[in-house]
Amino acid sequence: TGRCPQHSDGNQDPAVTGSSAWFRSYMHGGTSTVISTLVSFPVYKTVFRQQVHNITVLEALRQLCGEGPLKLYRGIAPPLLMKTLNGTLLFGLQDTILQQLLWTGSVLPRNALPALAGLGVGVVEALIFTPFERVQNILQNSSNDRSLPTLRRILVRLSSETLASGFYRAFLPILARNALGNTIYFGLKDPVSSAFKERGLSPIASSFLSGVVNSMLISLSVYPLSVLVANMQAQVGGESLGLRVCWQQLWKARQFRLAQLYRGGSLVILRSCITWGITTAIYDQLKSSR
Repeated sequence: TGRCPQHSDGNQDPAVTGSSAWFRSYMHGGTSTVISTLVSFPVYKTVFRQQVHNITVLEALRQLCGEGPLKLYRGIAPPLLMKTLNGTLLFGLQDTILQQLLWTGSVLPRNALPALAGLGVGVVEALIFTPFERVQNILQNSSNDRSLPTLRRILVRLSSETLASGFYRAFLPILARNALGNTIYFGLKDPVSSAFKERGLSPIASSFLSGVVNSMLISLSVYPLSVLVANMQAQVGGESLGLRVCWQQLWKARQFRLAQLYRGGSLVILRSCITWGITTAIYDQLKSSR
């Protein structure tokens, strides 16, 4: 009575003993995503061209090669900043929410709490990072090179518009995509990794394959939302259409075929395997070494 209860695993009050561990979760998340973003950015840019221009992989590669190596990393600053902040928040906040859920108790089973914490992170993530994604998608669209050649010009232009049509364009599909993706990732990350360890794989290989498996599942689940977001955010100005109309236009442009909607999906899976395999392996290694 009057004493703070302890977790079932014997940990003490997280406010007293867990603050430094939470800080390391934020730091490790940021470090792992910096590395994976630098490695996978060229793949991302190829995928983006496919999503926006509805072209094949070879056509997208021809475009990028024709623009030259200096433009290959045009637009790297927003995603690098966004991914670094995103990784920091993603792992750190998920760990913070998870520990609070464990401390306060929950009617849900204990093994469901990581997924619930991931859902919460997805909501916060969408609120914070939608403006970053908006700027990134404008930069990646080559048709904006003349009218909006610099980051400063883009920021000035978006600041002159309402939030719904400016920085927070396509917020609802981003919210749905991030919430679903984070729920799947954190709900399955440790169980999948444990399953690989039971088969005799090393911890780092198990973490890497866990990231690969989860990324494939998430990419296939949310890819249509990512295509919708890219098309909604790549353009600036013009008539501001609602979510339903934008989806109908996209579906019509893809000739009402799911295969057309998933154009670029193979590279998305490849990019996600690289990104989340590396990210998960690095994060788990850093976490286990603390």
